Amino acid sequence: MRVLVAEDERVLAELVATGLRRAGFAVDTVHAGDAALDHLDLYDYDVVVLDRDLPHVHGDEVARRLVAGGARTRILMLTAAADPEDRVAGLDLGADDYLGKPFDFPELVSRVRALRRRTARPPVPPVLVRHGVRMDTVRRTAERDGRDLGLSPKEFTVLQVLLEAQGATVSAEELLERAWDAHTDPFTGAVRVCMSKLRGKLGAPPLIRTVQGVGYAL
Repeated sequence: MRVLVAEDERVLAELVATGLRRAGFAVDTVHAGDAALDHLDLYDYDVVVLDRDLPHVHGDEVARRLVAGGARTRILMLTAAADPEDRVAGLDLGADDYLGKPFDFPELVSRVRALRRRTARPPVPPVLVRHGVRMDTVRRTAERDGRDLGLSPKEFTVLQVLLEAQGATVSAEELLERAWDAHTDPFTGAVRVCMSKLRGKLGAPPLIRTVQGVGYAL
Protein backbone atom coordinates (compact mmCIF):
# COMPACT_ATOMS: atom_id res chain seq x y z
CA MET A 1 0.00 0.00 0.00
CA ARG A 2 1.22 3.57 0.64
CA VAL A 3 4.54 3.88 2.49
CA LEU A 4 6.74 6.87 3.32
CA VAL A 5 10.47 6.20 3.72
CA ALA A 6 12.10 8.95 5.81
CA GLU A 7 15.85 8.29 5.72
CA ASP A 8 18.69 10.83 5.45
CA GLU A 9 21.11 8.38 3.80
CA ARG A 10 19.95 8.83 0.23
CA VAL A 11 21.43 5.61 -1.16
CA LEU A 12 19.85 3.56 1.62
CA ALA A 13 16.54 5.39 1.22
CA GLU A 14 16.43 4.56 -2.48
CA LEU A 15 17.39 0.93 -1.88
CA VAL A 16 14.62 0.55 0.69
CA ALA A 17 12.10 2.31 -1.56
CA THR A 18 13.02 0.17 -4.58
CA GLY A 19 12.67 -3.03 -2.59
CA LEU A 20 9.31 -2.00 -1.15
CA ARG A 21 8.03 -1.08 -4.62
CA ARG A 22 9.03 -4.52 -5.87
CA ALA A 23 7.02 -5.95 -2.97
CA GLY A 24 3.97 -4.09 -4.27
CA PHE A 25 3.93 -0.90 -2.21
CA ALA A 26 3.54 2.67 -3.46
CA VAL A 27 6.52 4.49 -1.91
CA ASP A 28 7.59 8.11 -1.43
CA THR A 29 10.99 9.10 -0.01
CA VAL A 30 12.16 12.12 2.01
CA HIS A 31 15.50 12.82 3.64
CA ALA A 32 14.70 15.19 6.52
CA GLY A 33 12.24 15.39 9.38
CA ASP A 34 10.50 18.55 8.22
CA ALA A 35 9.91 17.01 4.79
CA ALA A 36 8.51 13.90 6.48
CA LEU A 37 6.01 16.01 8.43
CA ASP A 38 4.98 17.85 5.26
CA HIS A 39 4.30 14.58 3.43
CA LEU A 40 2.46 13.08 6.40
CA ASP A 41 0.19 16.14 6.44
CA LEU A 42 -0.53 15.83 2.71
CA TYR A 43 -0.97 12.08 2.23
CA ASP A 44 -2.66 9.25 4.08
CA TYR A 45 0.19 6.77 4.51
CA ASP A 46 -0.33 3.28 5.87
CA VAL A 47 3.24 3.04 7.25
CA VAL A 48 6.19 5.38 7.69
CA VAL A 49 9.65 3.81 7.78
CA LEU A 50 11.26 6.42 10.01
CA ASP A 51 14.98 6.90 10.54
CA ARG A 52 15.46 8.12 14.07
CA ASP A 53 18.39 10.45 13.32
CA LEU A 54 16.83 12.75 10.73
CA PRO A 55 18.14 16.30 10.16
CA HIS A 56 16.10 19.50 10.67
CA VAL A 57 13.42 17.74 12.73
CA HIS A 58 14.58 14.68 14.67
CA GLY A 59 12.83 11.38 14.00
CA ASP A 60 11.71 11.27 17.62
CA GLU A 61 9.85 14.56 17.16
CA VAL A 62 8.27 13.31 13.93
CA ALA A 63 6.95 10.29 15.84
CA ARG A 64 5.67 12.46 18.71
CA ARG A 65 3.75 14.77 16.38
CA LEU A 66 2.32 11.90 14.36
CA VAL A 67 1.02 10.15 17.47
CA ALA A 68 -0.25 13.38 19.04
CA GLY A 69 -2.21 14.14 15.87
CA GLY A 70 -4.05 10.83 16.09
CA ALA A 71 -2.88 9.66 12.66
CA ARG A 72 -3.63 6.08 11.66
CA THR A 73 -0.16 5.79 10.05
CA ARG A 74 1.94 3.06 11.67
CA ILE A 75 5.55 3.84 12.55
CA LEU A 76 8.46 1.48 11.87
CA MET A 77 11.48 3.17 13.41
CA LEU A 78 14.96 2.51 12.02
CA THR A 79 18.15 3.32 13.87
CA ALA A 80 21.79 2.34 14.11
CA ALA A 81 21.39 2.39 17.90
CA ALA A 82 19.97 -1.05 18.66
CA ASP A 83 20.53 -1.27 22.42
CA PRO A 84 17.48 -2.34 24.46
CA GLU A 85 17.29 1.14 26.00
CA ASP A 86 17.06 2.69 22.53
CA ARG A 87 14.34 0.28 21.46
CA VAL A 88 12.35 1.03 24.60
CA ALA A 89 12.75 4.77 24.06
CA GLY A 90 11.57 4.49 20.45
CA LEU A 91 8.55 2.42 21.38
CA ASP A 92 7.69 4.79 24.22
CA LEU A 93 7.59 7.63 21.68
CA GLY A 94 4.75 5.82 19.93
CA ALA A 95 6.56 3.72 17.35
CA ASP A 96 4.69 0.52 16.48
CA ASP A 97 7.83 -1.43 15.62
CA TYR A 98 11.58 -0.97 15.79
CA LEU A 99 14.36 -2.30 13.55
CA GLY A 100 18.07 -1.78 14.07
CA LYS A 101 20.57 -1.13 11.29
CA PRO A 102 21.89 -3.13 9.55
CA PHE A 103 18.78 -5.19 8.88
CA ASP A 104 17.69 -8.04 6.62
CA PHE A 105 15.50 -6.65 3.88
CA PRO A 106 12.95 -9.53 3.85
CA GLU A 107 12.38 -8.84 7.54
CA LEU A 108 11.75 -5.15 6.83
CA VAL A 109 9.20 -6.01 4.13
CA SER A 110 7.48 -8.51 6.43
CA ARG A 111 7.25 -5.97 9.24
CA VAL A 112 5.85 -3.29 6.92
CA ARG A 113 3.20 -5.73 5.65
CA ALA A 114 2.24 -6.67 9.21
CA LEU A 115 1.93 -3.02 10.24
CA ARG A 116 -0.08 -2.20 7.13
CA ARG A 117 -2.63 -4.90 7.97
CA ARG A 118 -3.10 -3.25 11.36
CA THR A 119 -3.96 0.16 9.82
CA ALA A 120 -7.28 -1.15 8.54
CA ARG A 121 -10.39 -0.87 10.70
CA PRO A 122 -11.08 -3.63 11.54
CA PRO A 123 -7.67 -5.23 10.93
CA VAL A 124 -7.69 -7.37 7.79
CA PRO A 125 -6.43 -10.95 7.53
CA PRO A 126 -3.45 -11.79 5.30
CA VAL A 127 -5.68 -13.94 3.05
CA LEU A 128 -8.72 -12.27 1.46
CA VAL A 129 -11.54 -14.32 -0.09
CA ARG A 130 -14.60 -12.94 -1.90
CA HIS A 131 -16.70 -14.01 -4.93
CA GLY A 132 -14.31 -16.83 -5.84
CA VAL A 133 -11.25 -14.58 -5.62
CA ARG A 134 -8.54 -15.67 -3.19
CA MET A 135 -5.68 -13.27 -2.48
CA ASP A 136 -2.69 -14.04 -0.28
CA THR A 137 -1.18 -10.65 0.56
CA VAL A 138 1.96 -12.19 2.08
CA ARG A 139 2.85 -14.55 -0.78
CA ARG A 140 1.52 -11.98 -3.29
CA THR A 141 -0.69 -14.46 -5.11
CA ALA A 142 -4.20 -13.95 -6.46
CA GLU A 143 -6.51 -16.43 -8.14
CA ARG A 144 -10.13 -16.72 -9.21
CA ASP A 145 -11.78 -20.11 -8.91
CA GLY A 146 -8.31 -21.66 -8.74
CA ARG A 147 -6.99 -19.82 -11.81
CA ASP A 148 -3.89 -17.69 -11.27
CA LEU A 149 -4.62 -14.10 -12.29
CA GLY A 150 -1.05 -13.05 -13.11
CA LEU A 151 -1.56 -9.54 -11.76
CA SER A 152 0.96 -6.72 -11.98
CA PRO A 153 1.93 -5.09 -8.66
CA LYS A 154 -0.44 -2.17 -9.32
CA GLU A 155 -3.34 -4.43 -10.32
CA PHE A 156 -2.72 -6.52 -7.21
CA THR A 157 -2.90 -3.45 -4.97
CA VAL A 158 -6.07 -2.12 -6.58
CA LEU A 159 -7.79 -5.50 -6.22
CA GLN A 160 -6.61 -5.71 -2.61
CA VAL A 161 -8.20 -2.34 -1.83
CA LEU A 162 -11.49 -3.47 -3.39
CA LEU A 163 -11.43 -6.77 -1.50
CA GLU A 164 -10.76 -5.02 1.79
CA ALA A 165 -13.71 -2.69 1.17
CA GLN A 166 -16.02 -5.75 1.41
CA GLY A 167 -18.42 -4.60 -1.26
CA ALA A 168 -18.37 -0.90 -0.42
CA THR A 169 -17.67 1.59 -3.18
CA VAL A 170 -14.10 2.90 -3.44
CA SER A 171 -13.56 6.21 -5.23
CA ALA A 172 -10.96 6.68 -7.95
CA GLU A 173 -9.37 9.32 -5.73
CA GLU A 174 -8.95 6.84 -2.89
CA LEU A 175 -7.46 4.22 -5.21
CA LEU A 176 -5.02 6.81 -6.55
CA GLU A 177 -4.12 7.84 -3.00
CA ARG A 178 -3.52 4.30 -1.78
CA ALA A 179 -1.93 2.60 -4.79
CA TRP A 180 0.16 5.29 -6.52
CA ASP A 181 2.96 7.53 -5.23
CA ALA A 182 3.09 11.31 -4.98
CA HIS A 183 4.62 11.74 -8.45
CA THR A 184 1.57 10.37 -10.25
CA ASP A 185 -0.41 12.93 -12.22
CA PRO A 186 -4.01 12.63 -10.98
CA PHE A 187 -5.29 13.50 -14.47
CA THR A 188 -3.51 10.70 -16.36
CA GLY A 189 -6.40 8.22 -16.15
CA ALA A 190 -4.09 5.73 -14.42
CA VAL A 191 -6.91 4.27 -12.33
CA ARG A 192 -9.20 3.81 -15.33
CA VAL A 193 -6.47 2.08 -17.37
CA CYS A 194 -5.48 -0.19 -14.47
CA MET A 195 -9.13 -1.06 -13.82
CA SER A 196 -9.66 -2.03 -17.47
CA LYS A 197 -6.67 -4.40 -17.37
CA LEU A 198 -7.77 -5.85 -14.02
CA ARG A 199 -11.26 -6.56 -15.32
CA GLY A 200 -9.77 -8.35 -18.31
CA LYS A 201 -7.66 -10.60 -16.11
CA LEU A 202 -10.54 -11.37 -13.73
CA GLY A 203 -12.61 -12.54 -16.69
CA ALA A 204 -16.30 -13.46 -16.76
CA PRO A 205 -18.70 -13.08 -15.15
CA PRO A 206 -17.69 -9.48 -14.35
CA LEU A 207 -16.77 -8.82 -10.72
CA ILE A 208 -16.05 -5.08 -10.66
CA ARG A 209 -18.87 -2.64 -11.22
CA THR A 210 -18.59 1.07 -11.85
CA VAL A 211 -20.77 3.22 -9.60
CA GLN A 212 -21.32 6.23 -11.84
CA GLY A 213 -19.85 9.40 -10.39
CA VAL A 214 -18.74 7.58 -7.22
CA GLY A 215 -16.17 4.86 -7.91
CA TYR A 216 -15.80 1.09 -8.10
CA ALA A 217 -17.03 -1.88 -6.08
CA LEU A 218 -16.81 -5.67 -6.09
